[in-house]
Amino acid sequence: MKKMSLRARVLTGGVAAAALSAGTFGAMSATAAPAAAPEAAPARTADASGHHLRTTSHLTVDAATRAAQAALKAAEKDNQRVTVAVVDRNGTPLVTLRGDGAGPQSYESAIRKGFTAVSWNAPTSELVKRLQNAPNLKDIPGTLFLGGGAPVAADGAPIAGIGVAGAPSGDLDEKYAQAGVASLGH
Repeated sequence: MKKMSLRARVLTGGVAAAALSAGTFGAMSATAAPAAAPEAAPARTADASGHHLRTTSHLTVDAATRAAQAALKAAEKDNQRVTVAVVDRNGTPLVTLRGDGAGPQSYESAIRKGFTAVSWNAPTSELVKRLQNAPNLKDIPGTLFLGGGAPVAADGAPIAGIGVAGAPSGDLDEKYAQAGVASLGH
């Protein structure tokens, strides 16, 4: 057997000592109590008061339901089968009531009429007239420029839209949408 050089013996001994130390340290670490977690820094909050905020009004679900029911009752009184949709300021439906016998197209049409009315804060029958000067308005996604949509406003700003679809004319649809608005006391 060949004799190891002094250098090889020192290196081998150093490696063995390091391995033994690591094993001992690992065993001690595994049985030691966990160290306390460092204290978290307090969360920073920004004060977004003043000119960084805007307060908006929103129609409650209860009010939206009453308005939809009032519009549906006005249509039923005239023996019309319609769908009524009440949308929020962003055009998201709050309440949709599909009356007995309302056509399948009326559901989507009512939502789109409500969205169109709240987007421009005007009845959709008035918006139809604007198409003569700006025909590309009808290309805006989600809109429907037919009579039957009425905006709901608070302090002059639109907060919701009521869309009605399914009656034989947009004038009737809008009459029922206006009945929904009137039920809110506006």
